[in-house]
Amino acid sequence: MADAFSSSSETVIQRMLEVISKANTPAEKLDDLYEIKKCCKFITDHRFQKVALQFPDELLRDSVAVAEEIEKNCNAKTFILGDTSYGSCCVDEVAAEHVGADCIVHYGSACLSPSKRLPLMYIFEKRQLHVEMCACSFRELYPDKQSHVLLLYDVNYDHAIDDLVRILSPEYPNLLASKLVVESEQCFSHDRTDQLSSLLSDHDEKQLVYQFGRQFCLKKGLTITDYSMFYVGQEGATLRNFMMTWNRCSFCSFDPEKRKGRVESISINRALMKRYYAIEKAKDASVVGILVGTLGVADYLTIIQQLKENIHRAGKKSYVFAMGKLNVPKLANFLEIDIFVLIACAENSLLDSSEFYKPVVTPFEMEVACNRKREWSEEYVTDFRHLLPGGPSHVLFAERQEEDDETDVSLITGALRSSSVANSEPAESPYGSSVVLRNQTMTVANNNSAASFLASRSWRGLEQKLGETPVVKAVEGRRGIAIAYEEEGSSS
Repeated sequence: MADAFSSSSETVIQRMLEVISKANTPAEKLDDLYEIKKCCKFITDHRFQKVALQFPDELLRDSVAVAEEIEKNCNAKTFILGDTSYGSCCVDEVAAEHVGADCIVHYGSACLSPSKRLPLMYIFEKRQLHVEMCACSFRELYPDKQSHVLLLYDVNYDHAIDDLVRILSPEYPNLLASKLVVESEQCFSHDRTDQLSSLLSDHDEKQLVYQFGRQFCLKKGLTITDYSMFYVGQEGATLRNFMMTWNRCSFCSFDPEKRKGRVESISINRALMKRYYAIEKAKDASVVGILVGTLGVADYLTIIQQLKENIHRAGKKSYVFAMGKLNVPKLANFLEIDIFVLIACAENSLLDSSEFYKPVVTPFEMEVACNRKREWSEEYVTDFRHLLPGGPSHVLFAERQEEDDETDVSLITGALRSSSVANSEPAESPYGSSVVLRNQTMTVANNNSAASFLASRSWRGLEQKLGETPVVKAVEGRRGIAIAYEEEGSSS
């Protein structure tokens, strides 16, 4: 029976690897697909000497050829960032700083989360879109020509959206197309920053919506819930993020690869109820693990500090973990943690934790669990920056009086639970301090949740046992690998 946490060791040893020495994309198409001339102009104009090129896994086959072309056309040294620390949609500024890069060129899909450290340029993958078939599917899905429809799309189809709008606009006067706008002074992609500033001055701010790197201006008198959503792209994190955020809007989509349009039938109510179940688990939790899932999105340190304060005020303990890409074995090492909260970009924060031993929630869900002023409603926030002071979804934490010890009933266990800070403090021990006797050697430990859990374990790790371990001479160990030591092979 295969191990659930790892593949067969024999399979790994015998696996054949294919080494690709040349790019799969013809040289004449590299400039068009990867906009090499535009990249070189960006590098030359700003006189950058070291350039980090960040590629997702599916584009690594062309990375060497692109780097060679850039070095050939401009006086700069390039570094290829292949294995990103977190999601490939986020800009890996940490890896770029490790090589002392002056700027980053990010290729492929992007969540467009703002970053502040290094100058940045986005080059989106130009995926094929059959515009006529997409327009035909749009007409079938929206037979009413007066429908108010908002056009959303994956960033890799940005190059073809203008043609689609040009076909549909004469037939659908109420069609509204979103535009890509990156909120960062360090971003130099397609003049997005200048475009955002001009739009803010030309339109009424109450009607202008900017979210997830998209901006659009609603007609006066209408709200976002008055629009239907038409999405161009494959099913994935981007579409799921849109549907969870604008959960009161109906969604249709067109898959450019399958060349088919459809009404999105995913039950948003069911998805929201699954998230509400996670919130109830967060309310029951006493120990919370804060997972750092990004080091590049702006204000990630601020939200970590805010979460730590709110968790403490709610009478819970918190621990911060920075472990790169998440998987089941990593989180399974921390059995003391009752629930995890993931700090990541809007697209990666909605993690499906069904395979994990403990639930993983978003910062918004943790705030609902900790802050009684924040109620569970139709609003769902995936961008943690909106929860910070000054953000559109910021809610002050409910201040409690000393005698205020609010209790409620858990919808999962049926037990009473209290949300008082005093309950998180250790009870007064017979020794009259915050430390308790652990064993006969007078080892002491703080009386907190993690230490109590450790004390209850049958194995607590290596102990020194000074004076108890006999001193022996060094001996020669076994040879070979763990799957087949030499002594084991000879004795068989």
